[in-house]
Amino acid sequence: MGYKNLRDCVNDLERNGHLVRVTEEVDPYLEMAAIHMRVFDAKGPALLFENIKGSSFPAVSNLFGTLERSAFMFRDSLGAVKQLVSLRSDPVKALRNPLKYAGSAAQAFSALPWKLGYSWNHFSETTISALPQIVNWPMDGGPFVTMPQVYTEDPDRKGVMNANLGMYRIQLAGNDYLQNQEIGLHYQIHRGIGVHQSKANAKGQPLKVSIFVGGPPAHPLAAVMPLPEGLSELTFAGALGNRRFRYFYDREGFCLSADADFVITGTVYPQENKPEGPFGDHLGYYSLVHPFPLMKVHKVYHRKDAIWSFTVVGRPPQEDTAFGALIHEITGAAMPKEINGLKEVHAVDAAGVHPLLFAIGSERYTPYLDDRKPQEILTISNHILGKNQLSLAKYLFIAAREDNEQLSTHDIEQFLLHVLERIDLMRDLHFHTNTTIDTLDYSGSGLNSGSKLVLAAAGKPKRRLASVLPAGLTGSMGNALMAIPGIVAVQAPAYLNAEATEELVSAIERDLPENSRQDTVILVLCDDAGFTAATISNLVWVTFTRSNPAADVYGLGAIVKDKHWGCAGPLVIDARKKPHHAPELVKDPGVEQRINRLGAQGRSLYGII
Repeated sequence: MGYKNLRDCVNDLERNGHLVRVTEEVDPYLEMAAIHMRVFDAKGPALLFENIKGSSFPAVSNLFGTLERSAFMFRDSLGAVKQLVSLRSDPVKALRNPLKYAGSAAQAFSALPWKLGYSWNHFSETTISALPQIVNWPMDGGPFVTMPQVYTEDPDRKGVMNANLGMYRIQLAGNDYLQNQEIGLHYQIHRGIGVHQSKANAKGQPLKVSIFVGGPPAHPLAAVMPLPEGLSELTFAGALGNRRFRYFYDREGFCLSADADFVITGTVYPQENKPEGPFGDHLGYYSLVHPFPLMKVHKVYHRKDAIWSFTVVGRPPQEDTAFGALIHEITGAAMPKEINGLKEVHAVDAAGVHPLLFAIGSERYTPYLDDRKPQEILTISNHILGKNQLSLAKYLFIAAREDNEQLSTHDIEQFLLHVLERIDLMRDLHFHTNTTIDTLDYSGSGLNSGSKLVLAAAGKPKRRLASVLPAGLTGSMGNALMAIPGIVAVQAPAYLNAEATEELVSAIERDLPENSRQDTVILVLCDDAGFTAATISNLVWVTFTRSNPAADVYGLGAIVKDKHWGCAGPLVIDARKKPHHAPELVKDPGVEQRINRLGAQGRSLYGII
């Protein structure tokens, strides 16, 4: 739909039964987030909070909480935008079939940003402290903007067509920030805004930053989209929203989105940082306090009928899971065209997205099943790990499409079983050491520092995966449970150090008979085997968020030959909590109890929570 603003979208959702108003007073400290998560878990509607303690502005959340609701909001444009993204990765399609793609060309033209004259008539000024001060998790360092659109322009090439619109979290208060004067920006240096800041730093100039909140739902989606190179976020926002991105500049030279509900303008000066965080993040743990760029606030603008937009991130699934599903719906066909031989790739949401990738690629070097082994898919894996956000992955499982054309990376258990049946642990493990991982991942040796492991599989099955515990394992380790065929969750003593882990692995090797090892491929050392083995989501979350491959992967019968590490098996992954790990996110029981009031008969969320 061509929504003019967020209020237009909220009214449309309410008319069609996709939104509920919360009329009771709610506390922005933990309560709003808890309500949001409870409703999201129930696959409930979007929420409009009308009475927020300490703020006169209403707030909306869970707009993108289900793929069905997202499809409803973009019901008039989704198909055309999918064609547009497809054309960007393969423009020859339009030449082959111009009539079919004529609509995409028209959509792209109509999406060009539209510069207005000064548009002050619907904006007023406010302060940072007057905004909803929403704190999502008990250990958060302060209130954060969780659905921002952060706008910067290239210092070397001014103008909106060379600008970046990204979703980087913003800390509004807390720590050492001067209230109403300073806020914190959290982003990685290789992202669009980081490139702009590096150029501004080289010139010794401050970087102008505009933070948009709200606006048509196409705007925040554009800010988070992994768009093909050369496709502007503002153009994409216009195409998806069926409405050109309208903007103007204020008297200080800051760009303002004319359709945004709020705009915060300010400057980032070279080398000026302050501690930012902690923040409960999408891996299910806190990102800790680190120095990040400081933004000096100039102005805070708002529409006269402004609605604050927010979300909650935490251990998946959360609203950003549905965001991811919508992104895949739009761009899923584009990525394979950018990497030759790739059929599909999936960042596994249940494992926190970045830690774990599944991929399927062509294996044409050895076309015959009898002698097929990973070759081409290893080349594809290098392409994947060098591609944008995919480069943050720690574990990549990749399979040959020729072994099963029906295999899907989105069926977590079946994909794992397919790989485990075929992998040769002596040959098919490929480590990348002393490299970069996600800033939010504390399993490595330092900020952004860790390792990667590619597990490749091609050819006929080599084993029938064990579905019962191997003999000798429970005797030495106590509680051990089959998680899925071929993978055992082993409850081990609390982690001490690497030397103690090596002794533990040696003990398992002594106690586990040779004839019970072949069909068990992975042993996961964990703190709670019952929790780890309870669901496939728990298994991948514990295993891949709490381990750093080069440091935490061991193996029975391990050898190094020609600098290549392999093992007879099973592979052992130490996924216990370690002293350098960040704490996991835990809800406040008192808050959880308090929000039950909203589900009582006669209250706003009766029948929903």
